[in-house]
Amino acid sequence: MAESIFIDQSASKAQKYEQLLPQIKALMGDDRDEVAVLANVAAALHHSLAFFWTGFYLVKQNQLILGPFQGPVACMSIAMGRGVCGSAWQQNQTLVVPDVDQFPGHIACSGESRSEIVVVLRSANGTIKGVLDVDSSELNTFDSIDKQYLEQLCDWIGQHIY
Repeated sequence: MAESIFIDQSASKAQKYEQLLPQIKALMGDDRDEVAVLANVAAALHHSLAFFWTGFYLVKQNQLILGPFQGPVACMSIAMGRGVCGSAWQQNQTLVVPDVDQFPGHIACSGESRSEIVVVLRSANGTIKGVLDVDSSELNTFDSIDKQYLEQLCDWIGQHIY
């Protein structure tokens, strides 16, 4: 098992993801424990790409319940259709929000969050298991590059642990 992750911070955003994703997969190895995998994925993303908040919300009893994360304390549960996470879950699609203050019904877990991307996490058979939520303290942080690579990562996680 790999013990650390190295990302060339001078690389482009796409290059950083291209360096990071194989290292995450190597770190996980054959481990299929949901909490262990999601915790290390959140830590690897958060620290390698310097996000403000990085974590997972998991579907439990028709709610999104806070799962493994890195960053300040967060909302404990989110209803379907509420905020960016609940909306991504309801719509079954990635949502990229350049300015959270412009998103109708945004849930302000932290006033420091300015932009956000939420990617749906599905099992191998397509069942929604949760969402990956990544926040930035700056506006317009996330784009099609983040969407592409974070969707690839969530697809891999879904195949790997569910």
